[in-house]
Amino acid sequence: MFGSRTKHQRTPAAATKLAPAVARRPGLRGWRGRGQGEAVYVTAADEWRGTSVQVCGLWPFVGGSGTPILGVPIGVHTDTGAPFSADPISWFMHGMINNPSMFVLGLPHYGKSTLVRHIVLGLAGRSINPLILGDLKPDYVDLIEALGGQVISLGPGRGHLNVLDPGEATGAAVRLLASAEEHRAKANRTLNEPNGNRAAAAQLLAAAVKAEKLAEQLMADSHNRRLNMITALITIVRNAKPSAHEESLIDRALHILDERLDRVPLIGDLIEVIKDAPDELRAIALDRGDMSRYLDATDQLRQSLYSLDGSGRFSDMFSQPTDQPMDLTKPVVFDLSGISDTQRDIQAACLLACWSTGFATVQVAHTLADAGLEPRRNYFVVMDELWRALRSGEGMVDRVDSLTRLNRTEGVGQAMITHTMSDLEALPTESERMKARGFVERSGMVVCGALPGAEMEKLNKAVTLSRAEQARLISWADPGSWTDVGGSRKRVRPGLGKFLFKVGGRPGIPVALKLTSVEKSLHDTNKRWTQIRSAEGEN
Repeated sequence: MFGSRTKHQRTPAAATKLAPAVARRPGLRGWRGRGQGEAVYVTAADEWRGTSVQVCGLWPFVGGSGTPILGVPIGVHTDTGAPFSADPISWFMHGMINNPSMFVLGLPHYGKSTLVRHIVLGLAGRSINPLILGDLKPDYVDLIEALGGQVISLGPGRGHLNVLDPGEATGAAVRLLASAEEHRAKANRTLNEPNGNRAAAAQLLAAAVKAEKLAEQLMADSHNRRLNMITALITIVRNAKPSAHEESLIDRALHILDERLDRVPLIGDLIEVIKDAPDELRAIALDRGDMSRYLDATDQLRQSLYSLDGSGRFSDMFSQPTDQPMDLTKPVVFDLSGISDTQRDIQAACLLACWSTGFATVQVAHTLADAGLEPRRNYFVVMDELWRALRSGEGMVDRVDSLTRLNRTEGVGQAMITHTMSDLEALPTESERMKARGFVERSGMVVCGALPGAEMEKLNKAVTLSRAEQARLISWADPGSWTDVGGSRKRVRPGLGKFLFKVGGRPGIPVALKLTSVEKSLHDTNKRWTQIRSAEGEN
């Protein structure tokens, strides 16, 4: 019948109404099931780079940028696995940080020195000479020896560093004055020639004046360095600063020594000048013509100097001629490992002496380069165990501060290393604590390793850390499981070799340090324990 439906025709409609068809769609990894082609691993999306003109339509970017890959390869991002490279000199040269310095904080035995050694090795490959100005453990001697560098030993019975030695400053000043005379002679010859070039002669005369000024500045800076070093050592001896009139006496006595002697003076010579009581020193001492008043005014000063002249706990380390002058054409390390950890004041004194000598020698090298007498070189200075020097006596913060402020203008990259902010907060006065925090605040980058929770409030005074970043640093300090999961293999702590790189208020970059097979033998700072483990394994 027209328009009517048979029973057979109505069945499909009824079946569709009872069990509606569901369209199948593949999952995020493809069709699931045996033989369906599901992907076990989803490959990362391709990354492309382009100029702002080419990708202007994509701005502003909705995805975060990758980790920096500029400088020494450090390792990988702990979360994303992306490669990460950094060092204070490369980042400064490319405008990523304001000055070429880094401050490294972290608990002992979590890899601080290993990280810095890794950066030292990478920079050495770029012809930037590392200067390790005081190695107490030693952590850097093997590395510097492997680089063909100079190892200078210092300690009671192990070496000498004359703190009154102007070093290369005197020889450099002589070269500068000779250069000035040569420029003047050329200028005179140019002017005496027919149709002499007056512009060229003027340039030669300007170069001569510049060389003379540089020579004068070098000698003045050398004098100030020696004065600061003597007063710093007296501060450590007394655990108190010398008085103003004692500093004036030392200042004048050094000038008298330079006028009298045709050789490098020693501390014994300084004592003899003060004992001779020349009129200039008597006027400073305000003795009013009474020799007994002069002796009373200089007694304590001479006693302090005697303790540096081989008669005290410093032995003859600072009172004899320097054994090995620094050679800035190669890597240099001052090996202080012969000084016991119980001799904290001697360690601090040696560190200050090494820092002062190192920065002074670098200044001489840069001055000669400015005058065109030496090729331009850049240096990376490592100042480890900073807390030892800061705690050694009153006023030491100011002396370290004066050494470290010129890294940008002096062409020197710098790394300062200590354990925790408590090392800086333990200073006796609030003004010194503020200056010590300034070391961290002024650093181009701050690198934090494993730290305890009590450090977070103190660290936040100098570096802004989010709660997530604080939690990460605290978690790295966790010693890990009690059980030896690795069996015969040595158990690795969770935070070993992991660091958070902070620059200003930017989010920190958590990085796991990766060493090459060549480096690993150079980074073993527990050699004696390693030998014991090896012996146990053989037995």
